[in-house]
Amino acid sequence: MDFIKRTFVLVVLVTAAAAQSPGPSLSDSRLSVNTLLREDIFSGFLAGDMERFARGEKNIDLLLEKRSGEKPVLLAWKALASLYRAVLANESNHPAEFQRYYRKTLDLFAEASKLGPMDGGVIAVTGGSYVALADRLPKEYRAAAWSQAFDSYKALWKFQAGGLATLPVHLRGELLAGLAQSAQRTGHTEEMNQSLDKIIAVLADTPYERMAKRWKANPTVAASASITCLTCHDAGRLAARVSALNKS
Repeated sequence: MDFIKRTFVLVVLVTAAAAQSPGPSLSDSRLSVNTLLREDIFSGFLAGDMERFARGEKNIDLLLEKRSGEKPVLLAWKALASLYRAVLANESNHPAEFQRYYRKTLDLFAEASKLGPMDGGVIAVTGGSYVALADRLPKEYRAAAWSQAFDSYKALWKFQAGGLATLPVHLRGELLAGLAQSAQRTGHTEEMNQSLDKIIAVLADTPYERMAKRWKANPTVAASASITCLTCHDAGRLAARVSALNKS
């Protein structure tokens, strides 16, 4: 029931974002490529809004032309989009299409990592992509996907651990939740429990703390539940960011 309620809330939030947010201002260099792309791309797998998702895919290609210096992280976003296409193909029972998109996904992530091996954005998008979608892949692909997620979050932890206390709740929660969930899915029980303890310690009175306590109280819940994306992608985030920049 909690999962159903959370899914409904996410759908409402993303649908509201669709109504409130203008199309990304791709020429606005004050906005990171992540901010420009996030709402449209996430609209696909959070609300099934494939029109906005397709707009996000198009904007990735446009940004690759406009901001070639940020190619590594843009390729990671392109890989995320391809991974979601692969998931949809699998769920529609189109194995050849799945294979085409999944091979493309792996190639794009590999290229992004090669071009930006120490790019925190590449690492974050890679880990987040697999955490969000690995359980929707065919069974034979899940172990490798979760292993990549675990490795990515361990690397991301090295980047962000020192400033953990200063991160916004969403980023702090998603970092530790990604660590916990990828550790659980890959059988790293000790690492999972360490991450759950950190969540309880530094994310009091948040959905992350509540879910972490549930996982610790009943470990069987963790096998099929998600602890990530609990404060995700509030409505109108891009519009709010543009408004804040214009006022500053």
